[in-house]
Amino acid sequence: MVTPSEFRTFPSPANRKLRLAFFQPRRLRRLLHSLKFDYVHIATEGAVGLMLRQYCLETERPFTTSYHTRLPEYVALQTPIPQGWVYRFERWFHSRALGTMVHSPSLIDELSSKGFRNLLPWCRGVDRQLFRPREPRKYGDARPVYLYVGRLTVEKNVADFLELNLPGQKIVVGDGPLLRRLQHHYPETIFTGWLTGEALASAYSSADVLVFPSKTDVFSNVALEALACGTPVAAYPVPGIVDVIRGAPVCALSENLTLATLEALTLDRRACREFAMGFPPKIVAEQFIDHIRRVHTIGS
Repeated sequence: MVTPSEFRTFPSPANRKLRLAFFQPRRLRRLLHSLKFDYVHIATEGAVGLMLRQYCLETERPFTTSYHTRLPEYVALQTPIPQGWVYRFERWFHSRALGTMVHSPSLIDELSSKGFRNLLPWCRGVDRQLFRPREPRKYGDARPVYLYVGRLTVEKNVADFLELNLPGQKIVVGDGPLLRRLQHHYPETIFTGWLTGEALASAYSSADVLVFPSKTDVFSNVALEALACGTPVAAYPVPGIVDVIRGAPVCALSENLTLATLEALTLDRRACREFAMGFPPKIVAEQFIDHIRRVHTIGS
């Protein structure tokens, strides 16, 4: 894997904790010449991805890409740059790939309507050994416990969760540029910072509901992780979560997030765990490799 950590970086203007790579194409070439590889997959449209795309085109090496996030919508939320300009850039970026892997059927339809081509469905999975129901549950006796997990940024819509008038305790797991502001405005909420591994799995298991307030995610990994821990989900009825749940009785969806959260409290935790068993990580890897081999065979 070639990542920004291999290059000189600078802090992102939108999130100072996120480091962006400088353009160093000569360094990239040196790195690639020291590696032995059969295929090239470009994961994102950042500086490393742009340098690698240029390298592949110059050396006539085919490559695949993936579409992970709604960059045009996120840019439009934080800058005056129109979504259409960013979509134009992304169409250009992915246009020379043998295939672009996308995590949800609805996003494939949406991107197709915007002129993207050679789109490939790529599922997601969850570590069912790490993310599992656990005892004892944390966060004291105040029940119910409502949990948010993710970045604390504008596009994640965290304030919609924190504004809910609900009995019990709200927990926020994550970090980001909005952390201090949210801590100031919602002092009754417990902010844990980033959690990983066992600590994150324990947080999921300790919650009565995972509240997912985002309206822009292309696929909700945190929803799968929560369900694997037996914790039901409440969310807006938007594609990113609808594509995960697929109508199963493990998530409450409503434009009224309060009603969705209260309904989620009534859902069967065992059904949540059973649903998550249908997303083994092995399938993700197998589909990824199958796509790469197939498009290279077709393109050769």
